[in-house]
Amino acid sequence: MHYEESRLKGLFIIQPRVFADSRGYFFESYNRSKLDFLAPDVSFVQDNQSMSSKGVIRGLHFQNPPHEQGKLVSVLKGAVLDVALDIRKNSPTYGQFLAIELNEENKTQLYLPPGFAHGFKTLADNTIFAYKCTNYYNKESEGCILWNDPTLGIPWNEPDPILSEKDKEGVPFLDFLSKFVI
Repeated sequence: MHYEESRLKGLFIIQPRVFADSRGYFFESYNRSKLDFLAPDVSFVQDNQSMSSKGVIRGLHFQNPPHEQGKLVSVLKGAVLDVALDIRKNSPTYGQFLAIELNEENKTQLYLPPGFAHGFKTLADNTIFAYKCTNYYNKESEGCILWNDPTLGIPWNEPDPILSEKDKEGVPFLDFLSKFVI
């Protein structure tokens, strides 16, 4: 497994070691002992999975403290443009984002610690997105930043996305009051 910290502190790009031959491939999608670089106290308590059509945008979602979540995200089938937005108010990269393609071929994973809003755009039909969470979902703690806020400049390149009502009503970033500190 190879990993590197992105320019946003605490946000890691993970590339598992894939063993491929004429039968197909094998790789460890999760091995706790190989993720010690995250922090000794990081543990996952919930796995989630979604399936989406091409052109769906989900996000930018997060859960506020004390129910904040870290996430280990990957694509099982299809492809996404994955976006992590730093919402830690004392962070030197507050308001900056990382956009990276995750797909079934590159098998790249992304670890987002608490304090990041997360979203993705599906690039293929029937995309299956999976993520492990460090805390349980709590409806009262959920938040959503407006996916297409012009002050963020996220290159979604999707003129007519398929959105949930929640995502249509996200908070503009300049009106967002972060409860996350580093």
